[in-house]
Amino acid sequence: MFKRFSGARDALAILLDRCRPLSRTEKLDTAEAADRVTSFDITSPVSLPGFDRAAMDGFAVRSRDTKGARPSAPNFLDNFLPLRTGMEVPKAYDAVVMLEDAQLRGDVLEITAEAHAYKNVSRNGEDVLPGDVIFRQGHRLRPPDLAMLSALEISRVEVYARPNVVIIPTGGELVDIGARPLKPGEAYEINGLMARLYAEKWGANARKTKIVPDDEGLIREAILANPDADMIIIIGGTSVGEKDYAPRVLAEIGELYVHGVRLQPGKPTAFGAVAGRPVVCLPGYPVAALSDLYLFVRPALKKMAHLDDSLPRVPAKLARKIPSKAGYLSLVRVALKDGEAEPIMISGAGILSSVTRADGFVIVPEELEGFEAGETVEVVLFE
Repeated sequence: MFKRFSGARDALAILLDRCRPLSRTEKLDTAEAADRVTSFDITSPVSLPGFDRAAMDGFAVRSRDTKGARPSAPNFLDNFLPLRTGMEVPKAYDAVVMLEDAQLRGDVLEITAEAHAYKNVSRNGEDVLPGDVIFRQGHRLRPPDLAMLSALEISRVEVYARPNVVIIPTGGELVDIGARPLKPGEAYEINGLMARLYAEKWGANARKTKIVPDDEGLIREAILANPDADMIIIIGGTSVGEKDYAPRVLAEIGELYVHGVRLQPGKPTAFGAVAGRPVVCLPGYPVAALSDLYLFVRPALKKMAHLDDSLPRVPAKLARKIPSKAGYLSLVRVALKDGEAEPIMISGAGILSSVTRADGFVIVPEELEGFEAGETVEVVLFE
């Protein structure tokens, strides 16, 4: 059901309800699988360690030969083997005496500490046994996880595929970054770059199309020309002006769920779907686009990519009052210093420097009209 000027929370719920975790999987070299999510349980094919190994530099000995050894009454052994950490302890020995407790005197080893059976020895399989479940389905693989898998001789892993995101920037006034000097009335297309980098950071494969002019037919073609997309992001042309075609095209060739969100900045936002694929229409102003990326695109992509991490947040006291419009959810940029949050700019959806000077933002709920100076607020940190 189409909603005009939906509340921000309702709009997010509508979008997330239409985003499904991807079922596609792919196999990757283990070394290339950082931050990917396992699509099956991973079990160990081998033991770890695969043999009894020295846990310390020292000497392999028979534990029975060390009984009673102490500094005042050392034992002297002629049956021993020098070992470094990680080397195999031969079956003839069952303990390792540390270098600090031993002194080689010719062909004899003087030891000043008793070593019980398997002291300073990592036993075969004490870490992992064959058939042990190492990671369950849905586990996000971290660098130490990949080190563990490599130690277990697992060279390839099956993971969920990344969502494919296609970003379509629109606007006749836009010019590709660095293509040529700008003329009056023109602007470089920067939102697509920002959206692509964030989509990749948030677990997606992202590509940006060429700039599409303000033309209803060309916008329609650009959407339909990317059937492999799991999500389409259209930037610009989302308001209610004469040349704001994106929501109109979306309604014609698919479904339009939301057009307009009670959000500051980011009011001219639209959500819909084409052939079951979610389409997010972002405003052309960069700060408004950034707000939408954080508030809507990030949780949607995380859900599709089987990721559930939350944004980093820190508490801080407000240095100044933050006013907010009742009934609107507001994202207010703030800078952090000495435990205080200094509001940078309440409005100004086109002032990108207000973001580069900010450490994060404060979310003012719809039911509040702001926060007073001195209140402790939660600052969502920019990634």
